[in-house]
Amino acid sequence: MPRHDRRYAYGPYTDGPDPLAPPVDLRAALDAIGRDVMEGSSPRSALQELLRRGMDDPNRNPIRGLDDLTRQVWQRRSRLQRDNRLDGTLQEVRELLERALEAERTALANENSDDARFREMQLDALPSDTGGAVRELDSYDWRSAEGREAYQEIRDLLGREMLDQRFAGMKQAMQNVTPGDVEQIREMLDDLNSLLANHAQGQDTQEQFQQFMQKHGEFFPENPQNTDELVDLLAQRAAAAQRMLNSMSAEQRAELAELSQQAFGDPRLAQALAQLDAQLQGMRPGEDWTSPGRFRGDNPLGMGEATRAMEELGRLDALAEQLSQSYPGATLEDIDLDALEAQLGEQARVDARALAELERELRRQGLFERMPDGSLRLSPKALRRLGESALRDVVDRLGSRRGERETRRSGASGEPTGATRPWAFGDTEAWHVPRTLINAALRRAAGDTRRLDVTDVEIVETEQRSRAAVALCVDTSWSMVQDGRWVPMKRTALALHQLISTRFRGDALKLITFGRHARDVELGELIGLDGAYEQGTNLHHALLLAGQHLRRNPDAQPVVLVVTDGEPTAHLEPDGYAAFDYPPSPQTLAATVAEVDRLTGLRASFTFFRLGDDPRLARFVDSVARRCGGKVVAPTLDGLGAEVVADYLRVRK
Repeated sequence: MPRHDRRYAYGPYTDGPDPLAPPVDLRAALDAIGRDVMEGSSPRSALQELLRRGMDDPNRNPIRGLDDLTRQVWQRRSRLQRDNRLDGTLQEVRELLERALEAERTALANENSDDARFREMQLDALPSDTGGAVRELDSYDWRSAEGREAYQEIRDLLGREMLDQRFAGMKQAMQNVTPGDVEQIREMLDDLNSLLANHAQGQDTQEQFQQFMQKHGEFFPENPQNTDELVDLLAQRAAAAQRMLNSMSAEQRAELAELSQQAFGDPRLAQALAQLDAQLQGMRPGEDWTSPGRFRGDNPLGMGEATRAMEELGRLDALAEQLSQSYPGATLEDIDLDALEAQLGEQARVDARALAELERELRRQGLFERMPDGSLRLSPKALRRLGESALRDVVDRLGSRRGERETRRSGASGEPTGATRPWAFGDTEAWHVPRTLINAALRRAAGDTRRLDVTDVEIVETEQRSRAAVALCVDTSWSMVQDGRWVPMKRTALALHQLISTRFRGDALKLITFGRHARDVELGELIGLDGAYEQGTNLHHALLLAGQHLRRNPDAQPVVLVVTDGEPTAHLEPDGYAAFDYPPSPQTLAATVAEVDRLTGLRASFTFFRLGDDPRLARFVDSVARRCGGKVVAPTLDGLGAEVVADYLRVRK
């Protein structure tokens, strides 16, 4: 065909996931997991919570979580039960019986004979229940052709409904049933019961199965390949039929049991089906044969339709269990995507597949580590990614602030060397006032009348320090959890750790938590730390540990950063006991201030980040900062990380 005559048709991609769909946003997923972990959840619980909640990804359609999908499943289940009821066959039989009796009575009323009056008495004496009346009319000699036809329709209806319960599509295939059709069905049931009996005894039934399918395969459009597949198929429907009966009242069950003997006018059909049900229940006891369902709607369902409704309930229950992920060893791979799409539509399948892909990628990329006890924790790779996110947020907040540029000057923030040098643009070191004044006096003596010129200024040379030893002391008392400061504190530690580990690798960072006691912690331990009810803010102990860290790094610039929302209420006794008092005792305050003085002797740079508006805390940190030449910052919770990082950079420069 010439190239210009070619025609192309375009349509949706249907063979698996959309190859052009944007990838799952692992960074956003990890941020969500990290927030939950920092709030006290375990990594496993945080992952499960993310899968339950779903993701609102700005780069693609929102991914509905398992909770949303489960809610839709339960809504569909509730709607199925709310809109339907199970007595459709009984109602139709009653209507047919009433029509048959009315036609017969009309025909008898037109006859003026003793036989007609006798027949009228027979009809008046029929049992009040539908099943008993249909049974009594089995041998009745109908005078009305319409009545006889309606009664025969009852028999055919019962036969079709009973077969439709067990065999798909049988009701439509048996619309115009003949005695030959009934005999063929009865023969199929006899052969089926024989096949299942031999299989239950452990015999090799493959050849018998093939012969059965060659003879009766038209009754099984599902095309099972062996006896076990046939048993599975039949047992699922038989169990649903039994659950349907369990959902009916005792009177309705008794009525159906009696009516079943009239199916196609041959009680052997009901007997063969009862034998089949008994064999299937024995071979597949694991099927749900007992659970009832409550149907309370206005739409009557026939026996076959009611059985299919029970099957659908079973599928919905299975989906709900798969989506709940509450059983041991559950994974999203367990979800039957075909069944989910059949019940909730294509988008539900897309969402479930995206969640499974997300879970798979989070595990594949090594963002979780399995501990010896079987629990999960965030891996160093995951912590780095969380740190990148936290630091990115901090940088965004710092972007609107006045920056501090890097300089090539010597001695930034180091100890004075005794030497001075002329000031240059960009220098922020302290002026050397005597040298500056001498330079101005010499210039005036030479005839320059200006009192002070920029060329007169000399600044203090300081030692160059290429490293910093940073002790970040964070308050982990209960008030930090109670007042919503727990997660901002952890994100601050993440951001500072990420900055130091990537930009200032030579610096030594020590994370120290302090409640009733203080202790050194690794980043992963701090991120996963649970908030516990603990009285005491032992800043004294935290400063002791900070001093150990600074002394182990004598060649580094000492930096102490303290994040707290309460004044010291505990101190460490010589025997290791943490003494607690509120309001703070003089001994606690004295011990804390003494340790500040010791660190001041090490030339440590102090910054106190005061959270909250406690006036007692404000007075304490202000007085201590004046004592040690430190700084007090009162950030908002959203700005805590930015303030800590900015202060570190200021001191670091």
